[in-house]
Amino acid sequence: MYRDIDENIRVFENMFTDCGDLVKRKIPVSSTYIYVLYFDGMADRAVVENRVLDTFMLEIRKTPPNNFKDLTTALINGGLTTADFREEAGFENAAVAVMSGETLLIIDGFDKAIIISTKNYPVREVGKPDTEGSIEGPKEAFTENFRDQTALIRRRIRDTNLKIKQLKAGRRSQTDIALIYLEDVCRPEILQEALRRIESIDIDAILDSGYLSQLINENVTSFFPLMQLTERPDKAAAEILEGRIVIAVDTSPFVIILPAVLPSFYQTGEDYYQNWQAASLIRIIRYIASVLALTLPALYVCLALYNPSMLPAELLLKMSFAREGVPISGIAEIYLMELAFEALREAGIRMPSSIGSTLGIVGGIIIGQAAVDAGIVSPIVVIVVSLTGICSFAIPQIALGSAYRLSKYFLLTAASFFGFLGFWAALITLLIHISSLKSFGIPYLYPFAGGDIEGDEGMRDTFFRFPIRFMKKRPIFSTDKQKIRMKSE
Repeated sequence: MYRDIDENIRVFENMFTDCGDLVKRKIPVSSTYIYVLYFDGMADRAVVENRVLDTFMLEIRKTPPNNFKDLTTALINGGLTTADFREEAGFENAAVAVMSGETLLIIDGFDKAIIISTKNYPVREVGKPDTEGSIEGPKEAFTENFRDQTALIRRRIRDTNLKIKQLKAGRRSQTDIALIYLEDVCRPEILQEALRRIESIDIDAILDSGYLSQLINENVTSFFPLMQLTERPDKAAAEILEGRIVIAVDTSPFVIILPAVLPSFYQTGEDYYQNWQAASLIRIIRYIASVLALTLPALYVCLALYNPSMLPAELLLKMSFAREGVPISGIAEIYLMELAFEALREAGIRMPSSIGSTLGIVGGIIIGQAAVDAGIVSPIVVIVVSLTGICSFAIPQIALGSAYRLSKYFLLTAASFFGFLGFWAALITLLIHISSLKSFGIPYLYPFAGGDIEGDEGMRDTFFRFPIRFMKKRPIFSTDKQKIRMKSE
């Protein structure tokens, strides 16, 4: 920066031309001038005027500084009553600070500016989770405010080893990103790989954590999620304690958890707030529901159209009578109902919340019954499609549910052309693909595959959730020195 305040003003006014929300003013103070710059609505005007300008001008009138070192001393001794401020000599960094909600203070005759933290974004208050609701446990959810995200985690983990490494990404957005982890528990190689991928991003803007998760994804051809997204601070804190890394992104109410393995998508925070028997029963139901959501339509096609002899005679007769008079083939029939259900689900999401759930229930009943009465589809197809949809909603993580929805059509298409041969070939292909996946070096099917490395300790939190007192060791994500999280009695 220049020592001449007018030269500095000229640079900044060229940068921020046609910015109607920019507040800027050159103010005479004693024998010198100061220049104040901030964006209205992003900076706290009361802090700027009452705690910065008033006290600063009073101090500078009492002891006019002769050089920048004296000025800094004067500011520390009472010229600024806010604790968070720093010096900045570069125009670009100063401009980014102003666009981030901070206030820029320039003094004539000095080649550095003062950056004062006065951020005051319009944000919503901490509320309840929308996508990960629970009966037991905390009801807090992350907000779009970056500092709310870090504070909600630090409130739960009061450990000096909890580190928050802050970065920026996006050439134009300059989005704040934080890697949150336990220094002595997190594996250094995973942390370094996460940092490398984030620092290699060269894009104009990061608008949400969904952007970032796609950009650091190591396998873009797979539709299975290799990272988790959560809006629950308690879940994020629990994953950090296991050795994982949480990535918070400014303006996004979801944080990223990495690495991720398939069983982790079946786990919810509520599983650990109730007794292990109930949690284990719910886990088993989730796994069964996911298998049905993936395979039920394809199995119906195989049994009803290619191998009806495998069905009991009475059931086969009922299905035959139900299909009597249906003008379309069984394959077209199930595709039609599946696509109708997908459209109904999407419409329910996009509608206002007050009528969205009603639309989904009433619309499904009316459309299904009307289609059966009109003889377009058979009742058994409506049952199969409805049960498949219900089972897909039992999967806790939306990303994994979407992966199963896509895989369902892959199996259904293979079964439509080749029957059971196509179904098993597609299912084996899918299993081979999942087995080949890794998330930041961790096998995706751990602990089902590779669990013997840890002595099958990870199996205690998969299909069944063992009592907490028996889960004394951390999973594979943690360092060897911090494997024990609970000492024996």
